[in-house]
Amino acid sequence: MKMHYHIVIVVIIWATAFVDSRKIRGISLAYRRFYKEKKSFLCIDGSEIIPFDRVNDDYCDCLDGSDEPGTAACSNGRFYCTNLGFRPHYIPSSRVNDGICDCCDASDEYNSRMRCHNTCRDLGQRERAEVEDQIRAVNEGLHLKQQLIKEGINIWQEKQSQLRDLRRVAEELQTKLETHRKRKLEAESRMGLLKSAGDVPRHPKESPADIFRELDCNKDDSITVDEVQAKIVHLQGVEQGLTEEEAVALLGGSHRADLSLFQETLWKSLKTDGGVKIKDSPRSEVSPLDEDPNIKAAVNAAENAGADLKKVEDAYETVKMEIRDLEEMLSADYGADKEFMYLQSRCLELTAYEYTYTLCPFNQVTQKSTTGTEVLLGKWQSWAGPTDNHYSKMKFDRGEPCWQGPTRSTMVTLMCGTETALRSVKEPSKCQYIMELQTPVACQQLQRKWRVHSEL
Repeated sequence: MKMHYHIVIVVIIWATAFVDSRKIRGISLAYRRFYKEKKSFLCIDGSEIIPFDRVNDDYCDCLDGSDEPGTAACSNGRFYCTNLGFRPHYIPSSRVNDGICDCCDASDEYNSRMRCHNTCRDLGQRERAEVEDQIRAVNEGLHLKQQLIKEGINIWQEKQSQLRDLRRVAEELQTKLETHRKRKLEAESRMGLLKSAGDVPRHPKESPADIFRELDCNKDDSITVDEVQAKIVHLQGVEQGLTEEEAVALLGGSHRADLSLFQETLWKSLKTDGGVKIKDSPRSEVSPLDEDPNIKAAVNAAENAGADLKKVEDAYETVKMEIRDLEEMLSADYGADKEFMYLQSRCLELTAYEYTYTLCPFNQVTQKSTTGTEVLLGKWQSWAGPTDNHYSKMKFDRGEPCWQGPTRSTMVTLMCGTETALRSVKEPSKCQYIMELQTPVACQQLQRKWRVHSEL
């Protein structure tokens, strides 16, 4: 019986000491080892040793305020809200017994006129419900994210395939260009050779004498300057008469020419491309070169070769432009798993007040007023998130200049959600915009840090 008696005494003594340490208000479980009932108390910062009965006596003895965790005596003290069933936290000691309920378990107002109710259980239930909703939303977002990753990879592979096809077409067109350029040069060379093959008269079916008689209006066996001006005009454009000086020049500087002088002067200008013709004489407008079937065929071949070359050149430039656009698009950073690739061809709108904002990821941001005026708020620059979450922000700069302000720019923050939508637009400073874009690809696996507090 004596042994049992001693065991009971030890348990009672241990329990008394434990209960006494719990009587110290405003301390957490981690700090209770410093407040075990004994003759003296060592300030936690080691600055002073005081009698234990001075702990929570409403007078500040320790420089670090550790002797008054449950009163408002120390300006730098902290009071620990245990908050069973909710999240524990510290409040400044100055808020203890100030008539305002700061701790949901009402422990901070133990000696005030304010009657605080313990709301920790309700708060815990609400927070747990919110966390569970958040977890469900994130899990759904993560599921959608996997689908969008697959979609992004498919788009990426499709664009890569298009780029390979375009490069192959460009190589084929380049070969065609060389062939068509060679054909065009050959056709033009053949045409030039045929046209310069001989000195063919413009009037092959008429003799110099026939033309001389046609120009000799008064039939005096001579052609005067007046007769030349009456019958000869410029070959190009609208028929325009000759000046006296031009007529004299065509007659070799003479004012009158017989058949012999005519053959040496004006006839040579008429039979070749001398820039003049007989007025109102259609036959004089048709060169034997134009009537020659071989020359006609050569001219047509040269023209067709030029037209074919132009078509190939246009096609080649179009393909090269498409290649440049695809290369530029594929050079952007769409995330480690190409998860943001699906946003590349999308534009999202949000109307706020009198403006409609349009966000085209990896392209630009615009603002359109109700009057139809559109302003560029920035062009895609880069990802701008922190090191641990690089893909959380998009930076758009080089927008239109702001009157008496900076160049417009926009920062877009990506948030986890089950939909892809532009959620908000703000202008915290002049011409500097911030947007929130909700998308499943911004969802990340949650680490559940919150837990129900059940400290004893």
